[in-house]
Amino acid sequence: MITVLSERPQEIQRFCAAPWQFQLTFKTPLRDLSRFVSTFLAAFSLERAAFSTDLVVFEPENLLKLFAGESLQPENCWNFNLRVEGQRGVLELLEAALGDWVDFSFVPTPESFAIYADHDEYTTFYVNGESDLAELATDLKNAGFESVAGYTRGGMNDGWR
Repeated sequence: MITVLSERPQEIQRFCAAPWQFQLTFKTPLRDLSRFVSTFLAAFSLERAAFSTDLVVFEPENLLKLFAGESLQPENCWNFNLRVEGQRGVLELLEAALGDWVDFSFVPTPESFAIYADHDEYTTFYVNGESDLAELATDLKNAGFESVAGYTRGGMNDGWR
C-alpha cells in the first residue's frame, strides 16, 4: 500500500541532514532491476519505507503505472513524497523508481540502511556500521552487480534538498 504525503517524511529529513557514515555505490542495472532489488532486500525484513524525490528528469512512467495500480493520482509527478507498507510494496516501489530517471532518497523501517539513487544510474547505499556495509557489498558483488570504486557521494551539495 502506497500513501502520497504532502511533505517530506521525517525519516528522509533526518537522513538528508545527516547521511549515515558508511556508503557504497553500485551501478544501477536497468536490465536486471528485479534481481538487484531482491538481492539487497533479501537480508532485511521491512515494515514500511519513506521515499522522496529530489529530481525527476523525465515523466516517471514506471512510478505512474505503480500509482495507477494503487488507484493513486499524485498532484505532481515531478516532486512527490511517499510512504509504502510491507516488503512487497517496498520491492515494487524501488523497482519502479530505479527504472525511471528519478533522483530519490529512501529510508526503510527498521532503519537498517538508506538509499540515495540518481538518474545517472548510481545507487548509493548508506549504513551505520562497516560490517553492515561489507555484508551488503558482498551480497551484491557475489550476485554479479558492479560497485563504483572510489565514488563518494556528498550531501546537500549533490542535489539533495
